[in-house]
Amino acid sequence: MYAAATIVKPLPPELFRSHGASAEMRWDAMAGQGYHTPTDRFFVRNHTFTPAIDAATWQLAIHGDGVRCPTAYTYDQLRAMPARTLDVAIECAGNGRRFYGSQQGEPAPGTQWGLGAIGVARWRGVPLRYLLEQAGVRAAALDVLPRGLDAPFEHYGHVRRPLPVGKAMDDVLVAYEMNGRPLPPDHGFPVRLVVPGWAGIASIKWLGDIEAATRELFTPWNTEFYPEITVNPIKSALELGWNAAIPLGRPQLLRGRSWSGRGRIVKVEVSFDGGRRWRTAEHHGRHLVSAWLPWHIGWVPRQLGEQVILARATDETGATQPPKTPQHPFGYHFDAVVRHPLRVVHG
Repeated sequence: MYAAATIVKPLPPELFRSHGASAEMRWDAMAGQGYHTPTDRFFVRNHTFTPAIDAATWQLAIHGDGVRCPTAYTYDQLRAMPARTLDVAIECAGNGRRFYGSQQGEPAPGTQWGLGAIGVARWRGVPLRYLLEQAGVRAAALDVLPRGLDAPFEHYGHVRRPLPVGKAMDDVLVAYEMNGRPLPPDHGFPVRLVVPGWAGIASIKWLGDIEAATRELFTPWNTEFYPEITVNPIKSALELGWNAAIPLGRPQLLRGRSWSGRGRIVKVEVSFDGGRRWRTAEHHGRHLVSAWLPWHIGWVPRQLGEQVILARATDETGATQPPKTPQHPFGYHFDAVVRHPLRVVHG
């Protein structure tokens, strides 16, 4: 099962920045794309490497003292069940980690993601609630524990992270399709969890079994690696290359996307003068709670040389991106306004 490449799909440098076992989407690769992140440029976060799994022999087991009727389903059985389709963002908890160092002077350990460890896809699958109900979930159930089938990570075993049963019974999807096609190997084939709004570590790939328990569950992925990490914060990104060259005096239509795990984005503001003045961006597309809001703003650069663009968003809870994020020991949840550099050049 584990004889596979670290990442299976091509990683052309114009689409990705390589981070060893993981790959970050370049934001300029989203320019001109639709609402969803194309699968060929969706970021990849692996703890080890992408496994090769045979759907013909694969099964998903639902078990534990939190259900009355433990059972297992084949791939075909799962695909025959009542399905739901959701547009959901999946984002690594470490997205933006490098800005702790480069922008705030407080480097954090771990993969030095820019803002490209995020993607929105159209996922189709079976609601986890349905599977738990079919297994006779008990009123006393507290946690569910999905476990991946990728190779064990160091001495910690298979990647697994508990979910409270309330979240599991809400909007979580056991997905087998991504953007209208079966899941690719790098993104969880044959089946993965999709947990709207939560850090990507909750959306376990290559799902093998789900334990339902009447007690609180603990693994290294909710104690040692991602303690107290659940809902993703608010962020914004420009569909523009880092240090991009922009011609002087020519009208530009700058585009970007903003998102929050807490709720839909209600306002995006952009500054071209270091944050002294802010202009409200126009937006289009859908206001999806679990996905992102595309936006755009016009600008005519009037001064040659290096400049910085700032974009900040506000979500429906009233949360707005701050100028600085409190330091996190693992570099998680960077939500400050990112200073995006560019160069204004003679056209």
